[in-house]
Amino acid sequence: MNVSPLIWGITIVVILGLLAFDYFFHIRKAHIPTLKEAAIWSSIYVGLAVVFGIVVLAFGGVTMGGEYFAGYITEKALSVDNLFVFLVIMASFKVPREDQQKVLLFGIVFALIARTAFIFAGAALINTWSWMFYIFGIILLITAGNLLKEEDSEGDDADNFIIRTAKRMFNTSEKYDGDKLTTVIDGKKVLTPMLLVMVAIGGTDLLFALDSIPAIFGLTQNVYIVFTATAFSLMGLRQLYFLLDGLLDRLIYLSYGLAAILAFIGVKLVLHALHENNLPFINGGEPVPVFEISTGLSLTVIIGVLTLTIVASLVSKSGKAQTVLNNARRHAESYLDLDYTADKGERERVYGLLMVEEKTISAMEPKYRDKHPESEAILAEIAQAHQAHKDHLGA
Repeated sequence: MNVSPLIWGITIVVILGLLAFDYFFHIRKAHIPTLKEAAIWSSIYVGLAVVFGIVVLAFGGVTMGGEYFAGYITEKALSVDNLFVFLVIMASFKVPREDQQKVLLFGIVFALIARTAFIFAGAALINTWSWMFYIFGIILLITAGNLLKEEDSEGDDADNFIIRTAKRMFNTSEKYDGDKLTTVIDGKKVLTPMLLVMVAIGGTDLLFALDSIPAIFGLTQNVYIVFTATAFSLMGLRQLYFLLDGLLDRLIYLSYGLAAILAFIGVKLVLHALHENNLPFINGGEPVPVFEISTGLSLTVIIGVLTLTIVASLVSKSGKAQTVLNNARRHAESYLDLDYTADKGERERVYGLLMVEEKTISAMEPKYRDKHPESEAILAEIAQAHQAHKDHLGA
């Protein structure tokens, strides 16, 4: 299926239209999305992606349709992994809850721009040098290995080099002014932390693009499929963030699942590179007759690994304990942070969730609770939240 410039144009207009709709009808007025709102719109965006895939399947054939769905599922899984980092960045910058939507939409738009640039650059490299498949495969294998390493949960995401440089070069305020990027203090215009958050999110998007683009090129070299699968995987990511809020920590084995998928695609790329080999120091510059992994097998492995990862995470007692403790810590910190939100209803919602989590922690087997390195500190924060709530009711 050759994609005409007209189809390209219509596709780009539709994607830009969806982003504009998201901004004008959901983001323009700062608010905290309800669970129902997030669920409905997440379903709508996933539904649009599936309908588009069916259209590709109908007009492009089984192979092209399979490539799209394999690419979409992989990129969606990687996008969910991105949400973990977004969550950490916004928590470390203490972004008010009602303003987090704008940060997320910026992250999605910047990610789409960055990944589009990498897509066309990657396509140009592959068309010029077929040995780039070796490079892409090695990148994915290294990334898979890095995902298996233990990460420092107290990372310095909000104080990286770019942020420190921006703080030194520009006047920045300590407080937010709604979702504005600049504010006026003592008659001087200064930057708000909101701009620094967006810089941090943008830098993170660039790093993620370096991993995600080789991954999808391992599933298809059709630039149109690569672009649309990537774009649709990013659509609805903002709503998914609020829908999965509190459940992201539950997916304790997601990094292992993603590592397996990226390693599998990395091997697929290396095998493809061997099949198309023209490097003189490998088999005398001749193609190597190796087994090539089909699109159907790729799709089966990706779905199977993700299903196993999610089910294992959800049934794990350690995962449940970690989720409750991490959520309790986040809700206690949010309740104690007066800048978290100006919405009284949201604060009461957070306190209610905290009480439910406290009961769950009390009923939890000590061996699972004590596995969390900060369990005692979390219980102390819950006690502080109790006292703050009593003071609030007595005021």
